[in-house]
Amino acid sequence: MGIGGIGMSALAQYFLQRGDTVCGYDLTPSAVTGMLQRKGADVHFEGDVAKIPSELDFVVVTPAVPKDFLEYQYLADKGVSMYKRSQVLGHITDELRTLAVAGTHGKTTTTSMIAHLLYPEQPLAAFIGGISKNLNDNYVCSPNPNTAVVEADEFDRSFLTLHPEVSVITSMDADHLDIYRDVEDLRGAFRQFASQTNRAVIVEEAVAQFIKHPGKRVYGTSAQCDYYAYNIDYQQEISTFSLHTPNGEIEGLALPAHGLYNVLNATAAIAAVLEAFQDMPIDRIRQKISTFAGVKRRFDYIVRRGDFVYIDDYAHHPNEMRSFITAVRKIYTNKQICGIFQPHLYTRTRDFADDFASALDLLDSAILLPIYPAREKPIEGITSEFLLRKMTIPDKRVLQKAELLPYLQAHRPDVLLTIGAGDIDRLIPQLAAL
Repeated sequence: MGIGGIGMSALAQYFLQRGDTVCGYDLTPSAVTGMLQRKGADVHFEGDVAKIPSELDFVVVTPAVPKDFLEYQYLADKGVSMYKRSQVLGHITDELRTLAVAGTHGKTTTTSMIAHLLYPEQPLAAFIGGISKNLNDNYVCSPNPNTAVVEADEFDRSFLTLHPEVSVITSMDADHLDIYRDVEDLRGAFRQFASQTNRAVIVEEAVAQFIKHPGKRVYGTSAQCDYYAYNIDYQQEISTFSLHTPNGEIEGLALPAHGLYNVLNATAAIAAVLEAFQDMPIDRIRQKISTFAGVKRRFDYIVRRGDFVYIDDYAHHPNEMRSFITAVRKIYTNKQICGIFQPHLYTRTRDFADDFASALDLLDSAILLPIYPAREKPIEGITSEFLLRKMTIPDKRVLQKAELLPYLQAHRPDVLLTIGAGDIDRLIPQLAAL
């Protein structure tokens, strides 16, 4: 239930590949549900208990499906075994050597990098929270895998079903305050996640102080780290750097991605692979990093012309947005940059309104779409207009989706960004044609 979600769809592919019969419900058709249907899943898009097979082994359900949804109620009343996605993922990965990546941002790219570093040479199953451009999928599974690469989601404390051999913690910014009481409660969940790691915990230097573990390895850019990037340079859209490891230097790394945060993601990915597979050839690491194609909706170039550049990014936390916009500014120093932002969740907009406003003020112009509610009910007074009033740049406005294209056709910027985790990506084909 919620089969089109990025994490749910990876599980669906796992069971399809295993030869199981898979059916599912989702609210709307998408590229992901289309892919699942082509692979043999029976997917429907209207609440109708007649679409549910009479015999089910179990049901996997996403939190986005409300408890009062008629299909949920029907299955609950029948007494069918129902599990969260995280519970099923934990069960699958308990049978494999697991590398898990957690963090309030950076985890999808880092997970994709680890999968790219290992696949296809290492037999693995990878469950990624985004579409890896190298794999052209959010899931890959070798015949008879012995290793799992997993994105470990902190939402709803989902990552606490995992017991990795090696884990990565990229960040612990305050987020999901509808689930966690405060940032200390969030950190407590990350500490528990780290304590469930059997061997090595790779922790970004800014949050290393909050994690205690006998196998802690710190990564970053300072020489006090176990793994640190140095000689960092940005050439067009390629980042070059060298990497210090506990076993020596790796020089001449070239990553086809911009921004310090991507260099740090690569540092974490290489550290995790070297901790798990100490005999990994350095030349293979260098070659794999140089061919990393990125993740869809993560600094994702849609149009790159002399007169118009369009980049799409999934950023939905103020720190992610600040990193993304700052990286764009470093590339396009003399261009006018316009960002379209779709806030994700009423609670997140309320809790981080000031931080969202300061991140959006890094743009030359900003367009806000209405808040994408996902699983939430509206909160009185929390709207995109509320966020707009906190911003200081003069060129700012709230537009409905129907107003967006006509406005941009009349005011096309040099550089256009779409930012957000809702359904803003559905607008990409129209915006790409500007």
